Amino acid sequence: MKLVTFTDTQGTRVGAVTDAGIVDLTSAGLPATMIELFSLDDANVHAEKAVGAAKKVVPVAYARLEAPVPNPKNVLAIGLNYKDHASEANQPIPQRPIVFTKGPNSITGPGAPILFPRHSRAVDWEAELCFMIGRRARYVKATDAEKYIAGYMCGNDVSVRDWQFHSPTWMMGKSFDSHGPIGPWLVTPDEVDVGHLGIRLFLNGEQKQSSNTDQLIFDVGAILEYVSTGVTLEPGDVVFTGTPAGVGGTMRPPQFMKPGDVVRVEIDGLGSLENTVVEDGG
Repeated sequence: MKLVTFTDTQGTRVGAVTDAGIVDLTSAGLPATMIELFSLDDANVHAEKAVGAAKKVVPVAYARLEAPVPNPKNVLAIGLNYKDHASEANQPIPQRPIVFTKGPNSITGPGAPILFPRHSRAVDWEAELCFMIGRRARYVKATDAEKYIAGYMCGNDVSVRDWQFHSPTWMMGKSFDSHGPIGPWLVTPDEVDVGHLGIRLFLNGEQKQSSNTDQLIFDVGAILEYVSTGVTLEPGDVVFTGTPAGVGGTMRPPQFMKPGDVVRVEIDGLGSLENTVVEDGG
């Protein structure tokens, strides 16, 4: 299934994308938010049954897709998780996952603006595979990871490079408002071989990144096992798994995004996520 959070004239709620349009899962009695949906036992089973029982289908043209989980409690990310990216950053291959946080305020959806900050010109792109936790996860074994994952989606770990290195934690440079686009939908694990997916990023139509998730240093299972050893993950928590080579900050001279730029992340089987950079007028 492809699960979405969408908005139309009737409000914002959860649906499933089908050939007929977006099936409104709330019309079959399911909760209106992704976090509430995956707080149910066997949420995917409920969603599959609801697709057949739903009383309302919304044409895609009449709906706006939001971030699949618009308000996650926690957003975690993994740094230097592709060998080629570690190499271009002149960093050693990590011996264990480098985990950092992105503020939940960074999360935004497909088509939403990426705000260009007032106090930096060094705004970089990072195409990433993301996953959402589907059930409470603690002490998860890597081999059992898929049981705890609701689904996968495209992500862009937008990074304000000068602010990123104000501190060793990276958090500020990774957490500006709107600097964590995810979407366009959440693809359930049965739909994709997450260990072998092409991943690409285009800036104004020019390809900047191209790799495959089989190049991850720490795969999804290893990430979930490591993080859940110390952190209890809950339904709706989002994890960015790292970016491959081709980020702007390592180019000579560096290349960064600017207002008016259109950035698109594509991952095989997960669709594409496109956002436009706009001046932050707030």
